[in-house]
Amino acid sequence: MVSREAKIQRLERELHRIRTSPSLRLGSIITDAMRRPWLAPFLIITLPWNIVMIGLEMLGKKAPKAAFERVTQDPTVDIRNCVVMFPTNGVGFGHFTRMLALAKQMKKADSELEIIFFTTMPTLHLLKPYGIPAHHISGSPYFDEMSTAEWNGLLEEELALCFEAHRPKQFVFDGAFPYRGMLRAIKANPQIDKIWMRRGTFRRGKTIPVDSVNHFDLIIHPDDSIPRLPSEIEHNVPTTNCPPITLLEANEQMSRGLARRRLELPLDAVVAYVQIGAGEINDINSEVRITVDALVRRENVHVVLGESMIGSRFEIDLPKVHLLRDYPNTLYFKAFDITVQAGGYNSFHEVRKFGLPTLFYPNLFTGMDDQLARCKVAEKEGWGYVLEERSAENIESAIGDILEKAGESTPLDEESGSIPLAQQLVSRQ
Repeated sequence: MVSREAKIQRLERELHRIRTSPSLRLGSIITDAMRRPWLAPFLIITLPWNIVMIGLEMLGKKAPKAAFERVTQDPTVDIRNCVVMFPTNGVGFGHFTRMLALAKQMKKADSELEIIFFTTMPTLHLLKPYGIPAHHISGSPYFDEMSTAEWNGLLEEELALCFEAHRPKQFVFDGAFPYRGMLRAIKANPQIDKIWMRRGTFRRGKTIPVDSVNHFDLIIHPDDSIPRLPSEIEHNVPTTNCPPITLLEANEQMSRGLARRRLELPLDAVVAYVQIGAGEINDINSEVRITVDALVRRENVHVVLGESMIGSRFEIDLPKVHLLRDYPNTLYFKAFDITVQAGGYNSFHEVRKFGLPTLFYPNLFTGMDDQLARCKVAEKEGWGYVLEERSAENIESAIGDILEKAGESTPLDEESGSIPLAQQLVSRQ
């Protein structure tokens, strides 16, 4: 049953959203001019000016009117040994994996700690083996005819209810963009220790709301294999770095024999793991199909094609090609002799940690994410090749080069950044 206090807070949040809505604010300007006719001549200036200001707020270029905050709230009352984690969903599992890795290590550091996920990721079943319950809200594109402002109101309400139900002492957000509804919900709960894990620094001209950083008590920047660019936005929030975060340690992976039997792979074959997402597998001119064909043409070479659990299923039936739709796919890495990968942050650091010889196809058009520079580190360290421009001819040649490294795995003796970070966050509590 919802308490009287919770009902009052919900109504106050709704009242604040109504009062700060663009339609009411613009309507109030016109109404004031009707009530006080001497203001009417100024509408030619005040109305366009306010439209521009509201537009800048909606684009995150200007701080909106102060979010609702209960001044009577006691910041010390009724806090539980609980952490709420909010990973957003991008094109892959990066945010989700970092939060899950951190949650796993925090529960090891404090066995009585309760972890709650609040997320836009649809793959909630992956949390069950870790005993982590979750709240789910679909992203705004999944709703028909729902504006961004309406979705942020829904997000604020759902997250506020999550805070009311679990009374966490800490909130950890992993995402590139802090939603306005989330910012309003955490601002209304000053008793919560608020942390933002963000890969990369803050750059001017991006869509991050200008006042978002100061809603947090700590910013965490996971390291990369390449130097991080300096931040262009000044703020006073403490920051800390941690090594790259991976979900599994080597002792948590399947043995080579078990992984191959699970995937129905010959024990004596050379196995290549391919996950590049470059084109349709059934398009014979796509990079992924050219790569697969170049591999399976070779004697005793089998291909495991990685299939994202949040993507469409592959409709293929090719000899010596096996599909892997699981999470995390690093469970099976000991079954593979080489891999062909894109140059994304998570996939790079996973293959680097476990020492898989890798042929990289970096995306050269990813804005601030310099995949080429990251992948060049693999060449300097001697365990990878980088193919910048791909054609059938140079893919064939590069496949031959990487197959010569098959079986030369050299795992790094490096623990996941989630282990020291978990100790640090638990000690903050």
